[in-house]
Amino acid sequence: MPKLRTVAVVAGAALLARRAMRRRIQTSPLWPMPALEEPVSGRPRARALRLLVTSREEVADGVVQLRLEGHDLPRWEPGAHLDLVLPSGLVRQYSLCGDPEDTSSYTVATRLVPDGRGGSREVHEQVREGTELEVRGPRNRFPLVAAPSYVFVAGGIGITPILPMLRALPDGVEWRLLYGGRSRSSMPFLEEVEKLGEDRVTVVEGLPDLDAFLAEVPEGAAVYCCGPEGMLAAVEERFPRVHLERFTPRASQGGSFEVELRRSGRTLTVPADSTVLAAVRAELPDTAYSCEQGFCGTCQQRVLEGEVDHRDELLTDAERADSMLICVSRARGGRLVLDM
Repeated sequence: MPKLRTVAVVAGAALLARRAMRRRIQTSPLWPMPALEEPVSGRPRARALRLLVTSREEVADGVVQLRLEGHDLPRWEPGAHLDLVLPSGLVRQYSLCGDPEDTSSYTVATRLVPDGRGGSREVHEQVREGTELEVRGPRNRFPLVAAPSYVFVAGGIGITPILPMLRALPDGVEWRLLYGGRSRSSMPFLEEVEKLGEDRVTVVEGLPDLDAFLAEVPEGAAVYCCGPEGMLAAVEERFPRVHLERFTPRASQGGSFEVELRRSGRTLTVPADSTVLAAVRAELPDTAYSCEQGFCGTCQQRVLEGEVDHRDELLTDAERADSMLICVSRARGGRLVLDM
């Protein structure tokens, strides 16, 4: 009996702690933060909120899931992501993998990348229950389109935007999923995915046989893929009309070229192994930027002359007609002129 009493006391304390967190959200003067008024380079910033991490759970080897709670949160659809502003100020994008109908919380998951740029390590080492984070979004550049059938390919953490899609598919719609990872223990949400699909899900440890899986894609089927860059490239090579979601930008390397900053009266050389952003900040250190991955739009600049090799994952075709994200995109020729 003493042991049972101890368990009950611990469980009660945890419940009270969660309720206290929710009260902090509802009474905090920081929530909700107003929408930022000034756009960056012509693009309105996403609405910013302060949310509280109320749950942190390891859902696979090296994968942490965060639940961020608020009140009357903006709704989202499968494929959407959030911008998380980490305690250090780093901005990283994470796909929403919870319930779109839940307006009281957002759920994201991230894999630790030991040799990455620091964002995933900060999430794993510094973000805990009770941490307040600024959140921007949701935004969706990977929407689930209407189709008679679906084929999904996910690699590791790439299952996160696809999982809500699987849950949202109407009964009777045909779909198949190829889910690959280094090992079953490293694959988040594997148990739920297998229950959703039964005989529709193919789980592969190691390299999947894409040729076999994509050999008979039904006419009119929508093909979705999210995962490592190698997997994305391989699927796109076999099925050019695939819907892709990238967690990292396409390689920024290319030939060197010149960039004229028209208003500043300066002309810069962008080396083959560097970026326009790096070259510009060497001359104009106050130039705004954030993710450096072509996702957030902070570094968007107006293009006055020259052809752009767009490598971002954000701008629409209309926006690309006269602007670029200078963190990843480059010149298709030898020269660009920016309105800076």
